[in-house]
Amino acid sequence: MVGEIRDQETAEITIRTALTGHLVFSTIHTNDACGAVTRLQDMGIEPFLVSSSVEGIIAQRLVRLLCDQCKVQYAPRPELITKMNTRNEDLSEAKFFRPVGCEGCRYTGYHGRTAIYELVRVNEPLRRLVVTREPANVLRREAMKSGMKPIRLDGWHKVTKGATTIDEVLRVTMEGEFVEGDG
Repeated sequence: MVGEIRDQETAEITIRTALTGHLVFSTIHTNDACGAVTRLQDMGIEPFLVSSSVEGIIAQRLVRLLCDQCKVQYAPRPELITKMNTRNEDLSEAKFFRPVGCEGCRYTGYHGRTAIYELVRVNEPLRRLVVTREPANVLRREAMKSGMKPIRLDGWHKVTKGATTIDEVLRVTMEGEFVEGDG
């Protein structure tokens, strides 16, 4: 375990350890999973070392869970649904909720947290792109072709199950321009 990769020295030690056959877990601050690759390269790690030592990258964010005692169903604005439902899923069974606040949640409307995730499995096509220093958006497209589900999609699934709100997913995925608010 390496607590956090913050600098070149820590990155080099971590990569060297992984190259000797050890399974290494660490954290690195980035906006998404593919950003970890470019962050390591920005720290001075050669792309061929990154491509041969990294097996998988997971990005996570915590979202607040709606309080089951006081959440109320509502109909979000159509542009919010369009923004979140990028795969045009059938929403006939989906129910959307917003926070209210009660004694049980100390009038916040939320009680507890859960994580939303995206997982990148570093396969051969992705390794080739890493070696050629492709930018994170190109890596992300390839990762999605190989089955990565974006963090926002995981959040969307939690929204449609009534666990959290569109506002909350947008807040933690750094896109607040369509935040609906409590009203």
